[in-house]
Amino acid sequence: MHKKRSKLDPYVFWPAIAVLLIITALLASFQETLAPLMTQTLSLITHQMDWVFEFLTFGIFIMLLWFALGRYGKIRFGGHGERPAFGNFSYGAMLFCAGMGTSIMFWSIIEPMYYYQGPPFQVDAQSADAVEWALTYGLFHWGVSAWCIYTLPTVVIAYSLYNKGNKSLKISQACKGVLGSRADGWLGRIIDIFVIWSLVGGLGTSLGLGVPMIAAGIGDIFGIEQSTQLSIIIILIWSVIYLTSATLGLEKGISKLSNINVYLAVTLALFVLLVGPTSFLFSYFTDSFGRMAQNFLRMSFYTDPIHKGEFPQSWTVFYWVWFACTAPFLGLFVARISKGRTIKSVIVNMLAWGTLGGWLYFAVMGGYAMHLQLSDVFDVVGSMAEVGDAQTIINVLNTLPLSKVVVVFFVILGFIFLATSLDSASFVLASTASIGEEDGEEPATWHTITWGILMAVLAISLLLIGGLKVVQSSTVIVAVPVLVIYSLLIISILCWLRQDHDLQGE
Repeated sequence: MHKKRSKLDPYVFWPAIAVLLIITALLASFQETLAPLMTQTLSLITHQMDWVFEFLTFGIFIMLLWFALGRYGKIRFGGHGERPAFGNFSYGAMLFCAGMGTSIMFWSIIEPMYYYQGPPFQVDAQSADAVEWALTYGLFHWGVSAWCIYTLPTVVIAYSLYNKGNKSLKISQACKGVLGSRADGWLGRIIDIFVIWSLVGGLGTSLGLGVPMIAAGIGDIFGIEQSTQLSIIIILIWSVIYLTSATLGLEKGISKLSNINVYLAVTLALFVLLVGPTSFLFSYFTDSFGRMAQNFLRMSFYTDPIHKGEFPQSWTVFYWVWFACTAPFLGLFVARISKGRTIKSVIVNMLAWGTLGGWLYFAVMGGYAMHLQLSDVFDVVGSMAEVGDAQTIINVLNTLPLSKVVVVFFVILGFIFLATSLDSASFVLASTASIGEEDGEEPATWHTITWGILMAVLAISLLLIGGLKVVQSSTVIVAVPVLVIYSLLIISILCWLRQDHDLQGE
């Protein structure tokens, strides 16, 4: 049966393309002037608005608990009798792969080593205390709080799509509870264009981390020198994988690729757990988990205004800002696959799958890197200073038994991880620039492919001029509009739930 496709929305598609091209051209042309300006602006946001993002993140955590445990938790997306389109495994696999991507592969090994060198709470660098805080903060940053930031937009968008009859998969439509008909006008279009920019920039960050890491892996396998040409080839191979998957659509493409991805990711983690220092990894995780649970409130509201050590601004606040900028993308994607689930089911699945996946990687890969450092088997900190983070990750993997096989496996996993992220992203970008008329519509295949090609071209262009870092900074600068969007989403869902609840006499 021929599946109906949603139509292109020219009032979002063309302005979004124009904005992307103009901003990218400006970043490329005036990089030397704009790069320091971007860095200053980012610093201003993380230092002056640290408390705003910390209160917002913790507030969302409390709100989601209230939703899941209260009467609203039973509300089903799509109404009573609607069954989930995907089983729990496929559902969890897709949301984890879309949310984490290559970032978790990169940061799970490297991040604890940064905390070891520059710990929080005025702890001495590279001390026993620094070791104890190193994994603790990794678990905190990639745990429940991060996934709360992702989950809120998902719930609001899914409710808008399946319970309020707003057929277009857009953030602007999810703000209708507070904006009303203005969400269909110029204000709604500005919101959607902002979302597209933050998504493309967020992918720039994923590429900025993923490409050098995979290039280092390929260089190690084949004995090739790192080069721009190698990076371009990697992006082109990625493009072929995710365009093939995107062409197959949501059920046949993205879902299957995500399932394969999770099997590979878990296999790699279990291998390191079994052949590595198993007892130490379990013990280190247990201790770090206890420390994180005990200090959860302290870490959630830590701003260090007296000592001005800048740890929370450089890490916690930056992460909350970065996650908030990429959250609309994940929210749009996960909302699309959440029909038939209850509000409680979506919240529990997202917080559980996302958090456990992140913790598994930090516990195993971060714990293993720390063990190498402490046992003097390999100087991870020295390697980071000497050859950089990406090559250090490959050096850490080379200390494992069957290291060549592990590196090949890691490179394949990296390819598929970013392919699933880009896959989901091209689907969401096309959906945001489309007008839907009924449930279950997907954007036209050519439309999804157009965004995929555009992202590949942008990534290669920025790589050639060395502008990926500027795009990363520019993404986070849309944090202030994103704060406004979050406020609109929160008010919108509260208005809808109260209004619909009262109408139902509950």
